[in-house]
This record gives sequence, C-alpha cells and structure tokens, in this order.
Amino acid sequence: MTAIEFAGDLAQLDAALEALPNQPAVFVLWPKEGDPYAGKTGLLRRRLLRLLKEREKPSRLLNLRHTVARIEYRLTGSAFESSVVLYEQTRRYFPETYPDLIKLRMPPYVKIVLNNQFPRSHITTQLTRTAGLYFGPFRSRASAERFESQFLDLFQMRRCQEDLAPSPEHPGCIYGEMGMCLRPCQQVVGPAEYGHEVARVTEFLTTGGQSLLEAIGHSRDRLSEEMMFEEAARQHKRFEKVQEVLKLRDDLAHELDQLHGVAITRSVALDAVEMFFVRDGNWQQPQRFTFEKDGRTLSLDRKLRETLAAVTPRKLTVRERQEYLALLARWYYSSWRDGEWLAFDSFDEIPYRKLVNAVSRVARQEGA
Repeated sequence: MTAIEFAGDLAQLDAALEALPNQPAVFVLWPKEGDPYAGKTGLLRRRLLRLLKEREKPSRLLNLRHTVARIEYRLTGSAFESSVVLYEQTRRYFPETYPDLIKLRMPPYVKIVLNNQFPRSHITTQLTRTAGLYFGPFRSRASAERFESQFLDLFQMRRCQEDLAPSPEHPGCIYGEMGMCLRPCQQVVGPAEYGHEVARVTEFLTTGGQSLLEAIGHSRDRLSEEMMFEEAARQHKRFEKVQEVLKLRDDLAHELDQLHGVAITRSVALDAVEMFFVRDGNWQQPQRFTFEKDGRTLSLDRKLRETLAAVTPRKLTVRERQEYLALLARWYYSSWRDGEWLAFDSFDEIPYRKLVNAVSRVARQEGA
C-alpha cells in the first residue's frame, strides 16, 4: 500500500488529493484516533475528494477531512482484484467484523455428510473439518437445492435429515415406498450395503457424473449388441436423464478438492495481466504475468509454463478457504464480472492453448 501522511496540514492534504490518479483502487483512511475507514473505488481521486475535500455548504454526506491523518491506497487493475485486496485489508484491520463490512456472503454447497453411520446430503454455506464431501460453490441456494434434488433421483441414498435409529417399526417415507431409498431406517439394508450406495454417490460427484454415464453407456451398448433393444432404449433414457441433471450444475460447481482453475484479469501494470489460481479448492498466491522480458517478446506458452511452475501449492485454514472461494463465486456469478475464468482438471493437465487464448483476450481488453 502507498501511504500519504500530512499530520493535519490541510493544504498538504489538498495537494496530495489532486495528485492522486483517477484509477480503480483500494484505500484505507487513518484518523487521528480510532479505527480506520476502508473502501474500494473505480475512481480513486474522485472518491477521496468526496470524502476529504472542503465543502462550501453543509451536507449529510460523510466527510472525514478534519479527522484523517494518513491515507493508504493500492491501485488495482480490476473489480476482482479490488475485492481481494479489500478483503485482505479489512481482515487485517477488522478481524472481528470484516465479513459484515465487505458484505461477504458465503455461497452454498451440496455436502455429503460422511461422519454418520448412514450418510446423507444437505445444503450448507459453511465448510468444516468434519468428514464430508463438498460440491460447489453454487450461484444460489435455490440452484444448489435443485441440483441436489435431481441428482438424488439417480440413486437410493436417503433424503431425510434425522439421526436414524433403524427399526422394523420405523414408519419410513414416500421415497422408500417409491423405491428411491434403500430404507435403512426400516433395517431393509445395513450400514455396509448402504455404504456401497453412498460410494456410488461420492464417485458420481467426484467424477463430475462420468462414473454413472460410463456405467449406463456400457450397459446400453451391451444390451444393444445382444439385440435387447427395449432394455437398451430404457438405458439410453437413463443416460439422457443423467446428462440433464449434470446441466443443472453451476459453472463453478465441482467436488471441492478437485476445483482447479485460474481467474485472469487486467493488471494495473502495463503489458501484464493478473492471474489468481485455485488449486485443490485452495486459493494460491496471485501471479503477475508480463508479456515482455529484457525488451524481448517471448513465447506466451513458454512464459505461462514458467509462471505456473512458480505457483507453490499452499493449504489454507478452513475459514480462509471458505472466504476466498466466496470472493471467487461472487465475482464469477456477478453481472460485473471482468476478466475470464479457466477451469482445468488438474495442474498436471493444464490446457495451455486455451490459457494462452484467454490471457490474450484479457490483454486485448486492457489495451482497448
């Protein structure tokens, strides 16, 4: 952060304000006493003039001219970078209240609760250390609930949220009557057999649905070869149903430990873009990608490989992981998204051609 100190000299403050660039930035205003004021803006000079300039007439608008002793700011190249920098600054200065200050809303996930004798799914906005599989983040709770309801139709895992006490006298539910649940509540199956179905569910989510599609596809093809066309047609309808369910996933939704990708945005530096990596569902240190080195233009593919090689895997706390993913989801699903997101299967299988094209497109937007 760049700092400007003026020790109560208002003439010095006015001169400093006029010299500020009118660019996107994150800023922190430090008063003579008390807590700082942090914010982000698309036009730094104009925003600070509103907050700190002498006013000829009384106004209800916030004015900190006579209380501020120091200004800190950091220029940013995109709305996403501004959100990340503001989050990190408020977390530093307001450790107890920063989520409320920046209105950070946690996105929903479908969670498979695995620390239960009879695992089930539910929608949550909180990541925890307890055993479970998280699939997301989704755009909204309604979107997550729609996907959960539809993918559960493909399996026989229970939908009830109660802690089961299995008994032959248990009343059961409509899903059991319809053959859409294995009915562990009524001791129709035990923990081991029920666990096999849960394993199918987790494999479905982990593979992005491919495990079920492949199984159905093989069955359909075998039945067709055996000239059992009615059964083959039935399997084909199942195949199409799975495809329709998979279309309900929001774009960022993955099994969380397999969420890999990079957000590419404009940079405040010339001939550069900012790259924000996610690896194994964990936020990595951002990298600035420049297009020239020692005055010579290098191969983008080669430079990108060098940049990715510099990304050292890191693990975050559960809270940090959750909050950085919330920033990513808010940006990606917003109407104001700038830059591009490129997802890939793993850091060992990065589609460099697509990455080169994405970087080039963002760089052209910057130069426009």
